[in-house]
Amino acid sequence: MPRATKGAARNRARKRIFRQARGYYGTRKNHFYLARDAVRRAGVYAYRDRRARKRDLRSLWITRITAACRMRGTRYSRFMNGLRLAGITLNRKMLSQLAIDEPKAFDGLVQTAEKATRAQPANA
Repeated sequence: MPRATKGAARNRARKRIFRQARGYYGTRKNHFYLARDAVRRAGVYAYRDRRARKRDLRSLWITRITAACRMRGTRYSRFMNGLRLAGITLNRKMLSQLAIDEPKAFDGLVQTAEKATRAQPANA
Protein backbone atom coordinates (compact mmCIF):
# COMPACT_ATOMS: atom_id res chain seq x y z
CA MET A 1 0.00 0.00 0.00
CA PRO A 2 1.42 3.43 -0.93
CA ARG A 3 2.21 5.96 1.73
CA ALA A 4 -0.45 8.68 2.15
CA THR A 5 0.94 12.21 2.09
CA LYS A 6 -2.20 14.36 2.51
CA GLY A 7 -1.44 16.02 -0.85
CA ALA A 8 -4.24 18.54 -1.42
CA ALA A 9 -4.96 19.28 2.25
CA ARG A 10 -1.29 19.79 3.00
CA ASN A 11 -0.84 22.14 0.06
CA ARG A 12 -3.90 24.15 1.14
CA ALA A 13 -2.57 24.44 4.69
CA ARG A 14 0.87 25.57 3.49
CA LYS A 15 -0.69 28.07 1.12
CA ARG A 16 -2.82 29.50 3.91
CA ILE A 17 0.22 29.97 6.18
CA PHE A 18 2.29 31.57 3.41
CA ARG A 19 -0.58 33.92 2.53
CA GLN A 20 -0.77 35.04 6.16
CA ALA A 21 3.03 35.44 6.35
CA ARG A 22 3.26 37.70 3.30
CA GLY A 23 5.40 40.72 4.04
CA TYR A 24 7.30 39.15 6.95
CA TYR A 25 11.04 39.74 7.10
CA GLY A 26 13.64 37.28 5.79
CA THR A 27 12.91 33.58 5.64
CA ARG A 28 9.86 33.91 7.88
CA LYS A 29 7.83 34.55 4.75
CA ASN A 30 8.95 31.59 2.64
CA HIS A 31 10.11 28.75 4.93
CA PHE A 32 7.10 26.85 6.15
CA TYR A 33 8.25 26.03 9.68
CA LEU A 34 9.46 29.57 10.38
CA ALA A 35 6.37 31.08 8.75
CA ARG A 36 4.06 28.85 10.80
CA ASP A 37 5.68 29.96 14.06
CA ALA A 38 5.69 33.61 13.00
CA VAL A 39 2.00 33.52 12.04
CA ARG A 40 1.08 31.82 15.32
CA ARG A 41 3.06 34.37 17.35
CA ALA A 42 1.52 37.24 15.37
CA GLY A 43 -1.93 35.87 16.17
CA VAL A 44 -1.13 35.77 19.87
CA TYR A 45 0.08 39.38 19.80
CA ALA A 46 -2.97 40.49 17.81
CA TYR A 47 -5.34 38.82 20.29
CA ARG A 48 -3.56 40.36 23.28
CA ASP A 49 -3.29 43.81 21.76
CA ARG A 50 -6.93 44.01 20.70
CA ARG A 51 -7.68 43.98 24.42
CA ALA A 52 -4.79 46.27 25.33
CA ARG A 53 -6.05 48.87 22.83
CA LYS A 54 -9.33 49.10 24.74
CA ARG A 55 -7.41 49.83 27.95
CA ASP A 56 -5.20 52.39 26.21
CA LEU A 57 -8.13 54.27 24.72
CA ARG A 58 -10.02 54.36 28.00
CA SER A 59 -6.92 55.79 29.67
CA LEU A 60 -6.65 58.43 26.94
CA TRP A 61 -10.31 59.44 27.33
CA ILE A 62 -9.91 59.76 31.11
CA THR A 63 -6.81 61.93 30.64
CA ARG A 64 -8.69 64.23 28.26
CA ILE A 65 -11.69 64.52 30.58
CA THR A 66 -9.37 65.22 33.52
CA ALA A 67 -7.65 68.04 31.62
CA ALA A 68 -11.00 69.55 30.61
CA CYS A 69 -12.27 69.35 34.20
CA ARG A 70 -9.16 71.04 35.58
CA MET A 71 -9.60 73.89 33.09
CA ARG A 72 -13.05 74.40 34.60
CA GLY A 73 -11.91 74.23 38.22
CA THR A 74 -13.11 70.77 39.22
CA ARG A 75 -11.65 67.31 39.57
CA TYR A 76 -12.33 64.25 37.43
CA SER A 77 -13.65 62.19 40.34
CA ARG A 78 -16.04 64.92 41.50
CA PHE A 79 -17.21 65.45 37.93
CA MET A 80 -17.91 61.75 37.31
CA ASN A 81 -19.64 61.40 40.69
CA GLY A 82 -21.77 64.46 39.96
CA LEU A 83 -22.80 63.03 36.58
CA ARG A 84 -23.76 59.77 38.26
CA LEU A 85 -25.82 61.61 40.88
CA ALA A 86 -27.50 63.69 38.18
CA GLY A 87 -28.42 60.55 36.26
CA ILE A 88 -26.33 61.39 33.19
CA THR A 89 -25.02 58.20 31.61
CA LEU A 90 -22.59 59.36 28.93
CA ASN A 91 -19.59 57.10 28.49
CA ARG A 92 -16.02 58.36 28.72
CA LYS A 93 -15.49 58.30 24.96
CA MET A 94 -18.43 60.64 24.39
CA LEU A 95 -17.43 62.89 27.30
CA SER A 96 -13.94 63.17 25.82
CA GLN A 97 -15.36 64.07 22.41
CA LEU A 98 -17.63 66.69 23.99
CA ALA A 99 -14.70 68.21 25.88
CA ILE A 100 -12.77 68.59 22.61
CA ASP A 101 -15.47 69.42 20.06
CA GLU A 102 -18.24 71.06 22.12
CA PRO A 103 -16.71 72.96 25.05
CA LYS A 104 -19.95 74.83 25.80
CA ALA A 105 -21.86 71.56 26.16
CA PHE A 106 -19.10 70.25 28.41
CA ASP A 107 -19.36 73.43 30.52
CA GLY A 108 -23.04 72.66 30.99
CA LEU A 109 -22.24 69.11 32.07
CA VAL A 110 -19.70 70.39 34.60
CA GLN A 111 -22.27 72.79 36.05
CA THR A 112 -24.90 70.03 36.22
CA ALA A 113 -22.42 67.72 37.96
CA GLU A 114 -21.45 70.43 40.47
CA LYS A 115 -25.12 71.17 41.21
CA ALA A 116 -25.85 67.48 41.77
CA THR A 117 -22.82 67.14 44.06
CA ARG A 118 -23.87 70.15 46.17
CA ALA A 119 -27.46 68.87 46.46
CA GLN A 120 -26.19 65.56 47.87
CA PRO A 121 -25.98 65.44 51.71
CA ALA A 122 -22.40 65.34 53.02
CA ASN A 123 -22.59 61.92 54.74
CA ALA A 124 -24.74 60.10 52.16
